[in-house]
Amino acid sequence: MALKSFFLSKSKSQFPTLLSRAFSFHSSSAASFCTSPETPDQPQKPNPKLINFSPSDTDSDSDAAAPATRPDKSKIPPPYNPFSKEPAIKGPEDPKNLQEVFAKIREDGLMNSAAKMFDGLSQDGLTHEALELFSRIKDRGEMPDVIAYTAVMEAYVDAGQAKEAHKVYLRMLASGVSPNAYTYKVLIRGLAESGAAKEASKYVGEMVGRGMRPNAGTCVAVFEGLLKADLRDEGIQLLEMLKAKGVAPQEDKIRDVIKNKKGSIPSLIINVLYAN
Repeated sequence: MALKSFFLSKSKSQFPTLLSRAFSFHSSSAASFCTSPETPDQPQKPNPKLINFSPSDTDSDSDAAAPATRPDKSKIPPPYNPFSKEPAIKGPEDPKNLQEVFAKIREDGLMNSAAKMFDGLSQDGLTHEALELFSRIKDRGEMPDVIAYTAVMEAYVDAGQAKEAHKVYLRMLASGVSPNAYTYKVLIRGLAESGAAKEASKYVGEMVGRGMRPNAGTCVAVFEGLLKADLRDEGIQLLEMLKAKGVAPQEDKIRDVIKNKKGSIPSLIINVLYAN
């Protein structure tokens, strides 16, 4: 329940600034997403969905406190369940409709994106990293930039536009924002699924160089992509590198990913990673 109550307290005030850093403005959908629909002359109306934690304008303790605004329960992420294999947040009905996707993110703010990242890190055993993000938002009242950048990247990947996701990643690095394991998972998945397996393999190496362990799904996706590109030797070298550096995923996690796959790929992966 901690995650649920935490996201209830987050304001969307940082959202336009964070997203404007992440988006490439040559994209019409991105530009319209980051541009406020209100004209400068219009007075800003209070958002009834937000909870105001600002101190009162008066120093008097005798004034009655204003009743807290009840949040819209339809906009609240579900409580985090570490034992569930279901995604924390359901994706859009049509991920290729970027205009609709970005409009939805703008409407809801970054809380859903933060919940997905928290859930993804936790599911991969990175609970400490997830709690660090949680602490930054809850205790310091700031939404980490990495969440905004990764949200935009994930939207592009889900729409089949891995090149655009890669551009956002490069923009993130140029802005001095470091990726986390979830960011790499999104980027690598997008590149591998789009046919850029060699590029995806490069980022697996970069991820390991930053002290992170790729999860089972990431490893299998890149290996399969390399085999499809007739880069079998590169695929085996990638698995051998993971094994040599001690960052190969747990065998049961790999077996869970490949259990329904046919052909020689499952046995090849198991033999390279875990055979003595």
